[in-house]
Amino acid sequence: MNLSERRNLIRWIIILGSFNILVFILWNTYTFFQKFKDEERLKMELWATATKTLNNADENTEVELPFQILSNNTTIPIIQTTDKDSIINMINVDKEISADSDRSKAYLNKLRSENQPIIMDLGGKNQFLYYGNSSLLTKLKFYPIALVLIGLFFSGMIFSFYRASKMATQNKLWAGMAKETAHQIGTPLSSLIGWVEIMKADDVDETTVSEIEKDINRLQTITDRFSKIGSEPVLEDHDLIQETEQSYDYLKSRTSKQVEFTFQAPDYPIHILMNPALHSWTIENLVKNAIDAMKGKGKLHIAIEDTERFVKIKVTDTGSGIPKKLFNSIFDPGFTTKKRGWGLGLSLTKRIVEEYHSGKIKVAHSEIGKGTTMQITFKKATV
Repeated sequence: MNLSERRNLIRWIIILGSFNILVFILWNTYTFFQKFKDEERLKMELWATATKTLNNADENTEVELPFQILSNNTTIPIIQTTDKDSIINMINVDKEISADSDRSKAYLNKLRSENQPIIMDLGGKNQFLYYGNSSLLTKLKFYPIALVLIGLFFSGMIFSFYRASKMATQNKLWAGMAKETAHQIGTPLSSLIGWVEIMKADDVDETTVSEIEKDINRLQTITDRFSKIGSEPVLEDHDLIQETEQSYDYLKSRTSKQVEFTFQAPDYPIHILMNPALHSWTIENLVKNAIDAMKGKGKLHIAIEDTERFVKIKVTDTGSGIPKKLFNSIFDPGFTTKKRGWGLGLSLTKRIVEEYHSGKIKVAHSEIGKGTTMQITFKKATV
C-alpha cells in the first residue's frame, strides 16, 4: 500500500469513526429523552393520585404529602378538564393564555398532541389531566438537532481546510512547474538570440530577421510570465493604451486574415499601475478566446473607454455567444467548452486582473449566435 492509499484509508477510518460516534451520541440522547419522558409521566400519575386523595379526603386523611406533591410541580404545564373538555384548572400556564378562551383551547390541543391524558375518577365523574413537556425536556428534544448542526459545521470547516490545503499544495506545484518551464526555455532562447546576431552579420533579409526578433521577444515575454507565477508582480506606472495596442498589433499580425481586427482608444495616454508582461497575457487570452468563439472567422473589436476614475477595456467578438447561466462559471479553473484545452485561460486572466491589478473582469454582454463582449475595469493611477 503506497502513501496516498494509506492516507485515504486513514481519512475514511476517521470519517467512519466520527460518524459512529455521532450516531452513538444521538441514540443515547434519544434513549435519555424517552426515559426522562417516562419519568415525567410517572410524576403526572402521582400528581393525579394526589389530586384524587385531596378530593376524597376527610378529617382522618393525611394531606401533607399530597399537598407537597402538587406544590412541587413548577415546570410541567397542566390542564385539568371534564369529560366534555371543559377546562377546570390550568397550572404552570402563561396568564395571557389562561385569560383567553380561544388560546386556552388551542393550548389544550397542543398538550393533547404531546402526551396521552391521565384519566382521574373523582367520585364517579371522570376528569382528564392533560400535560405538556417540561422546559428541560423541550430543550433536550432539540439537542440532537443542535448536535447534528454543530457536527455539520465542524465537518464543513474541516472540509474547507482540507480543500484549501490541497489547493495550496497544487498551486505550489503549478508555480514550481511554471518557473522550471521558464528556466528550461531560457537556454534555447539565448541560443536563438545568438543565431539572430549571426544572421544580421551575414546580411540576411532585414524583414525576416525583424520578424524572428519579434517572435524571440514574444518568447521572452512568455518566459517572463511563467517566471512570475506564484510571485508578487511589480506594478509600475504605464500607459494602458500603448501596452494594449502593442499586444493587439502582435496578435493581429499573426492571426488569419479571416479575422477582421479593429482598435479604438482615446488619443491621449491613460496611466495605471500595471505589470506589462501580465497585462499582455490578459489581452492575449481574451483575444484568443474570442477567435476560438468565432471559429477563426469574424470581427474582433477592442475598445478602451476613459471615465473620471476608471478605464475600461472591451473585447467584442461575433462568435457563438455565452449562455447567461455560464457568465460566472467561465472563470472557474478547469471550465472549458473546447475539446482541447485545460480551461485555465480565463481563470488566469481573472487572477491577473483582480488579484494582481485590483481590477474587475466580467461578461458585459453576450447573445447566442451573435457574439460576446468581455470587459476589464481598472482604476486609473493617481497623479
